[in-house]
Amino acid sequence: MSPRKIIIDTDPGQDDAVAILLALASPDDLEILGITAVAGNVPLPLTEKNARIVCELAGKPETLVFAGCDAPIARKLVTAEHVHGKTGLDGPTLPDPTMPLQDQHAVDFIIETLRAEEEGTVTLCPLGPLTNIAVALKRAPDIADRIQEIVLMGGAYFEVGNITPAAEFNIYVDPEAAKAVFACGAPITVMPLDVTHKALVTADRNAAFRALGTPVGIAVAEMTDFFERFDKEKYGSTGAPLHDPCVTAYLIQPDLFTGRHINVEIETGSDLTLGMTVADWWGVTDRAPNATFMGDINADGFFALLTERLGRL
Repeated sequence: MSPRKIIIDTDPGQDDAVAILLALASPDDLEILGITAVAGNVPLPLTEKNARIVCELAGKPETLVFAGCDAPIARKLVTAEHVHGKTGLDGPTLPDPTMPLQDQHAVDFIIETLRAEEEGTVTLCPLGPLTNIAVALKRAPDIADRIQEIVLMGGAYFEVGNITPAAEFNIYVDPEAAKAVFACGAPITVMPLDVTHKALVTADRNAAFRALGTPVGIAVAEMTDFFERFDKEKYGSTGAPLHDPCVTAYLIQPDLFTGRHINVEIETGSDLTLGMTVADWWGVTDRAPNATFMGDINADGFFALLTERLGRL
Protein backbone atom coordinates (compact mmCIF):
# COMPACT_ATOMS: atom_id res chain seq x y z
CA MET A 1 0.00 0.00 0.00
CA SER A 2 1.12 3.53 -0.69
CA PRO A 3 1.69 5.85 2.28
CA ARG A 4 -1.33 7.67 3.65
CA LYS A 5 -1.33 11.36 2.74
CA ILE A 6 -1.62 13.64 5.75
CA ILE A 7 -1.50 17.28 6.79
CA ILE A 8 -0.37 17.78 10.39
CA ASP A 9 -1.96 20.84 12.01
CA THR A 10 -0.06 21.63 15.16
CA ASP A 11 0.91 24.00 17.99
CA PRO A 12 4.22 22.54 19.27
CA GLY A 13 4.40 21.77 22.33
CA GLN A 14 6.69 18.90 23.33
CA ASP A 15 4.08 16.20 22.72
CA ASP A 16 3.29 17.74 19.30
CA ALA A 17 7.00 17.50 18.56
CA VAL A 18 7.03 13.79 19.35
CA ALA A 19 3.94 13.27 17.16
CA ILE A 20 5.67 15.04 14.26
CA LEU A 21 8.87 13.04 14.80
CA LEU A 22 6.92 9.78 14.72
CA ALA A 23 5.33 10.80 11.42
CA LEU A 24 8.63 11.92 9.90
CA ALA A 25 10.16 8.57 10.94
CA SER A 26 7.44 6.61 9.12
CA PRO A 27 7.61 7.51 5.41
CA ASP A 28 6.45 4.03 4.36
CA ASP A 29 3.21 4.64 6.26
CA LEU A 30 2.69 8.41 6.07
CA GLU A 31 3.33 11.03 3.40
CA ILE A 32 3.40 14.44 5.05
CA LEU A 33 2.07 16.89 2.47
CA GLY A 34 2.67 19.78 4.85
CA ILE A 35 2.72 20.89 8.46
CA THR A 36 0.42 23.78 9.34
CA ALA A 37 1.00 25.76 12.54
CA VAL A 38 -1.71 27.31 14.68
CA ALA A 39 -1.65 29.36 17.88
CA GLY A 40 -2.29 27.24 20.95
CA ASN A 41 0.25 25.92 23.43
CA VAL A 42 2.27 29.04 22.64
CA PRO A 43 1.62 31.95 20.21
CA LEU A 44 1.92 31.42 16.45
CA PRO A 45 5.45 32.86 15.99
CA LEU A 46 6.69 30.13 18.33
CA THR A 47 4.54 27.27 17.01
CA GLU A 48 5.65 27.78 13.40
CA LYS A 49 9.26 28.13 14.57
CA ASN A 50 9.01 25.02 16.74
CA ALA A 51 7.55 22.99 13.87
CA ARG A 52 10.60 23.86 11.77
CA ILE A 53 12.96 23.10 14.66
CA VAL A 54 11.45 19.62 14.92
CA CYS A 55 11.75 18.99 11.18
CA GLU A 56 15.42 19.92 11.29
CA LEU A 57 15.97 17.77 14.38
CA ALA A 58 14.60 14.85 12.36
CA GLY A 59 16.86 15.68 9.42
CA LYS A 60 13.85 16.55 7.24
CA PRO A 61 14.34 20.23 6.33
CA GLU A 62 12.55 19.70 3.01
CA THR A 63 9.23 19.41 4.88
CA LEU A 64 6.80 22.21 4.03
CA VAL A 65 5.74 24.28 7.07
CA PHE A 66 3.02 26.94 6.91
CA ALA A 67 1.87 29.50 9.46
CA GLY A 68 -1.88 29.73 10.03
CA CYS A 69 -4.26 31.49 12.37
CA ASP A 70 -2.79 33.46 15.26
CA ALA A 71 -5.97 33.63 17.35
CA PRO A 72 -9.21 31.69 17.88
CA ILE A 73 -12.26 32.48 15.77
CA ALA A 74 -14.16 34.44 18.41
CA ARG A 75 -12.04 34.57 21.58
CA LYS A 76 -8.76 35.73 23.02
CA LEU A 77 -5.94 33.23 22.78
CA VAL A 78 -5.29 31.08 25.86
CA THR A 79 -1.81 29.52 25.93
CA ALA A 80 -0.08 26.86 28.05
CA GLU A 81 3.41 28.06 28.88
CA HIS A 82 2.77 26.77 32.41
CA VAL A 83 2.99 23.27 30.91
CA HIS A 84 5.35 23.62 27.95
CA GLY A 85 7.63 26.46 29.05
CA LYS A 86 8.09 29.86 27.48
CA THR A 87 9.29 28.48 24.14
CA GLY A 88 6.86 25.58 23.94
CA LEU A 89 9.80 23.21 23.54
CA ASP A 90 11.58 23.82 26.84
CA GLY A 91 13.84 20.97 27.92
CA PRO A 92 16.42 20.32 25.21
CA THR A 93 18.63 23.04 23.76
CA LEU A 94 17.86 23.07 20.05
CA PRO A 95 19.17 25.49 17.42
CA ASP A 96 16.95 27.99 15.66
CA PRO A 97 15.74 26.66 12.31
CA THR A 98 17.34 27.62 9.02
CA MET A 99 14.72 25.97 6.77
CA PRO A 100 12.20 28.41 5.35
CA LEU A 101 8.65 29.07 6.43
CA GLN A 102 6.40 28.85 3.39
CA ASP A 103 4.84 32.11 2.21
CA GLN A 104 1.35 30.65 1.74
CA HIS A 105 -1.12 30.86 4.64
CA ALA A 106 -1.86 27.50 6.24
CA VAL A 107 -5.60 27.77 5.58
CA ASP A 108 -5.01 28.39 1.89
CA PHE A 109 -2.63 25.42 1.76
CA ILE A 110 -5.22 23.13 3.37
CA ILE A 111 -7.92 24.22 0.92
CA GLU A 112 -5.66 24.05 -2.13
CA THR A 113 -4.31 20.62 -1.20
CA LEU A 114 -7.70 19.06 -0.55
CA ARG A 115 -8.96 20.37 -3.89
CA ALA A 116 -5.86 19.24 -5.79
CA GLU A 117 -5.51 15.72 -4.38
CA GLU A 118 -7.90 12.94 -5.31
CA GLU A 119 -11.09 13.06 -3.23
CA GLY A 120 -10.90 10.97 -0.07
CA THR A 121 -7.12 10.60 -0.02
CA VAL A 122 -5.98 13.31 2.44
CA THR A 123 -6.24 12.94 6.22
CA LEU A 124 -6.11 16.01 8.46
CA CYS A 125 -4.27 15.51 11.75
CA PRO A 126 -5.00 18.38 14.16
CA LEU A 127 -2.86 18.29 17.31
CA GLY A 128 -3.91 21.67 18.69
CA PRO A 129 -6.88 24.04 18.61
CA LEU A 130 -9.02 23.49 15.52
CA THR A 131 -8.92 27.08 14.24
CA ASN A 132 -7.11 26.44 10.95
CA ILE A 133 -9.38 23.51 10.07
CA ALA A 134 -12.59 25.38 10.91
CA VAL A 135 -11.57 28.48 8.98
CA ALA A 136 -10.72 26.33 5.96
CA LEU A 137 -14.10 24.59 6.15
CA LYS A 138 -15.92 27.91 6.44
CA ARG A 139 -14.03 29.48 3.56
CA ALA A 140 -14.35 26.40 1.30
CA PRO A 141 -17.28 24.20 2.36
CA ASP A 142 -16.67 21.93 -0.63
CA ILE A 143 -13.53 20.47 0.99
CA ALA A 144 -15.50 18.66 3.71
CA ASP A 145 -16.53 15.91 1.27
CA ARG A 146 -12.94 15.58 0.04
CA ILE A 147 -11.41 14.78 3.45
CA GLN A 148 -10.54 11.12 3.98
CA GLU A 149 -10.62 11.49 7.77
CA ILE A 150 -9.90 13.98 10.53
CA VAL A 151 -7.87 12.33 13.30
CA LEU A 152 -7.50 14.77 16.17
CA MET A 153 -6.22 15.01 19.70
CA GLY A 154 -8.74 16.77 21.90
CA GLY A 155 -11.59 16.48 24.29
CA ALA A 156 -12.39 14.11 27.13
CA TYR A 157 -15.26 12.19 28.63
CA PHE A 158 -14.30 10.07 31.65
CA GLU A 159 -11.20 12.22 32.27
CA VAL A 160 -13.28 15.45 32.06
CA GLY A 161 -10.99 18.50 31.74
CA ASN A 162 -7.35 19.53 32.07
CA ILE A 163 -7.65 23.31 31.57
CA THR A 164 -11.04 23.72 33.31
CA PRO A 165 -13.03 21.16 35.31
CA ALA A 166 -15.03 20.35 32.17
CA ALA A 167 -12.79 21.05 29.17
CA GLU A 168 -9.63 19.76 27.52
CA PHE A 169 -7.18 22.44 26.39
CA ASN A 170 -7.32 22.10 22.59
CA ILE A 171 -11.12 22.27 22.47
CA TYR A 172 -11.34 24.99 25.13
CA VAL A 173 -8.99 27.35 23.30
CA ASP A 174 -11.32 27.57 20.29
CA PRO A 175 -14.66 25.89 21.05
CA GLU A 176 -16.39 27.58 18.12
CA ALA A 177 -13.84 26.04 15.77
CA ALA A 178 -14.29 22.63 17.37
CA LYS A 179 -18.07 22.89 17.05
CA ALA A 180 -17.74 23.63 13.34
CA VAL A 181 -15.34 20.76 12.74
CA PHE A 182 -17.47 18.19 14.56
CA ALA A 183 -20.46 19.32 12.50
CA CYS A 184 -18.71 19.23 9.11
CA GLY A 185 -19.73 15.71 8.12
CA ALA A 186 -16.25 14.34 7.46
CA PRO A 187 -15.22 11.11 9.23
CA ILE A 188 -13.67 12.06 12.59
CA THR A 189 -11.56 10.01 15.00
CA VAL A 190 -10.85 11.54 18.41
CA MET A 191 -7.96 10.85 20.78
CA PRO A 192 -9.30 12.30 24.05
CA LEU A 193 -7.66 12.54 27.45
CA ASP A 194 -9.31 9.20 28.23
CA VAL A 195 -6.74 7.61 25.92
CA THR A 196 -3.79 9.96 26.20
CA HIS A 197 -3.68 9.84 30.00
CA LYS A 198 -2.91 6.13 29.60
CA ALA A 199 0.11 6.86 27.37
CA LEU A 200 2.40 7.72 30.27
CA VAL A 201 6.14 8.24 29.87
CA THR A 202 7.37 6.26 32.86
CA ALA A 203 11.01 6.36 33.91
CA ASP A 204 11.72 3.13 32.02
CA ARG A 205 10.03 4.36 28.85
CA ASN A 206 11.94 7.63 28.96
CA ALA A 207 15.18 5.74 29.58
CA ALA A 208 14.47 3.81 26.38
CA PHE A 209 14.25 7.07 24.43
CA ARG A 210 17.53 8.30 25.93
CA ALA A 211 19.21 4.95 25.30
CA LEU A 212 18.70 5.42 21.56
CA GLY A 213 21.75 7.67 21.89
CA THR A 214 20.72 9.83 18.93
CA PRO A 215 19.98 13.56 18.91
CA VAL A 216 16.28 12.72 18.45
CA GLY A 217 16.16 10.16 21.26
CA ILE A 218 18.00 12.42 23.69
CA ALA A 219 15.88 15.47 22.76
CA VAL A 220 12.63 13.52 23.26
CA ALA A 221 13.84 12.30 26.66
CA GLU A 222 14.73 15.87 27.65
CA MET A 223 11.36 17.17 26.45
CA THR A 224 9.44 14.66 28.53
CA ASP A 225 11.75 15.25 31.50
CA PHE A 226 10.69 18.90 31.34
CA PHE A 227 6.94 18.72 30.96
CA GLU A 228 6.36 15.70 33.18
CA ARG A 229 6.97 17.89 36.22
CA PHE A 230 3.58 19.52 35.63
CA ASP A 231 1.52 16.40 35.02
CA LYS A 232 3.07 14.32 37.80
CA GLU A 233 2.29 17.06 40.30
CA LYS A 234 -1.21 17.64 38.93
CA TYR A 235 -2.38 14.05 38.53
CA GLY A 236 -0.09 12.14 40.87
CA SER A 237 0.80 9.94 37.88
CA THR A 238 3.99 7.98 37.24
CA GLY A 239 4.90 10.10 34.22
CA ALA A 240 3.73 12.61 31.64
CA PRO A 241 1.04 11.68 29.12
CA LEU A 242 2.08 11.82 25.47
CA HIS A 243 -1.16 13.21 24.08
CA ASP A 244 -0.48 14.09 20.46
CA PRO A 245 1.60 11.08 19.34
CA CYS A 246 -1.54 9.00 19.81
CA VAL A 247 -2.82 10.59 16.59
CA THR A 248 0.23 9.53 14.60
CA ALA A 249 0.34 6.08 16.19
CA TYR A 250 -3.30 5.50 15.25
CA LEU A 251 -2.54 6.26 11.60
CA ILE A 252 0.30 3.73 11.62
CA GLN A 253 -1.15 1.02 13.89
CA PRO A 254 -4.87 1.57 14.52
CA ASP A 255 -5.30 -1.70 16.41
CA LEU A 256 -3.49 -0.10 19.36
CA PHE A 257 -6.74 1.79 20.10
CA THR A 258 -10.34 0.92 20.88
CA GLY A 259 -13.37 3.19 21.05
CA ARG A 260 -16.97 3.79 20.01
CA HIS A 261 -18.68 5.59 17.14
CA ILE A 262 -20.84 8.10 19.01
CA ASN A 263 -22.26 11.60 18.94
CA VAL A 264 -19.96 14.35 20.19
CA GLU A 265 -21.17 17.92 20.64
CA ILE A 266 -19.12 20.93 21.75
CA GLU A 267 -20.38 23.32 24.42
CA THR A 268 -19.94 26.96 23.39
CA GLY A 269 -22.59 28.79 25.42
CA SER A 270 -21.81 28.07 29.05
CA ASP A 271 -19.17 29.80 31.15
CA LEU A 272 -19.18 26.80 33.47
CA THR A 273 -18.61 24.08 30.86
CA LEU A 274 -17.22 26.03 27.89
CA GLY A 275 -15.32 23.74 25.55
CA MET A 276 -16.70 20.52 27.02
CA THR A 277 -16.89 17.58 24.62
CA VAL A 278 -20.35 16.23 25.37
CA ALA A 279 -19.75 12.63 24.32
CA ASP A 280 -22.80 10.36 24.21
CA TRP A 281 -20.71 7.34 25.25
CA TRP A 282 -23.73 5.41 26.54
CA GLY A 283 -26.04 6.22 23.63
CA VAL A 284 -28.64 7.95 25.75
CA THR A 285 -29.68 10.52 23.10
CA ASP A 286 -31.06 10.19 19.60
CA ARG A 287 -28.30 12.41 18.19
CA ALA A 288 -26.57 10.82 15.21
CA PRO A 289 -23.00 9.53 15.72
CA ASN A 290 -20.44 11.89 14.21
CA ALA A 291 -17.10 10.69 15.59
CA THR A 292 -15.18 7.61 16.65
CA PHE A 293 -14.25 8.48 20.22
CA MET A 294 -11.36 6.38 21.48
CA GLY A 295 -11.46 5.05 25.01
CA ASP A 296 -8.42 2.82 25.46
CA ILE A 297 -4.87 2.24 24.25
CA ASN A 298 -2.36 -0.59 24.32
CA ALA A 299 0.26 1.55 26.03
CA ASP A 300 3.09 -0.99 25.82
CA GLY A 301 2.49 -1.42 22.09
CA PHE A 302 2.32 2.34 21.64
CA PHE A 303 5.69 2.92 23.30
CA ALA A 304 7.27 -0.01 21.46
CA LEU A 305 6.18 1.55 18.15
CA LEU A 306 7.28 5.03 19.19
CA THR A 307 10.72 3.97 20.42
CA GLU A 308 11.38 1.81 17.37
CA ARG A 309 10.40 4.55 14.94
CA LEU A 310 12.28 7.33 16.72
CA GLY A 311 15.33 5.10 16.49
CA ARG A 312 15.14 5.39 12.68
CA LEU A 313 15.81 9.14 12.70
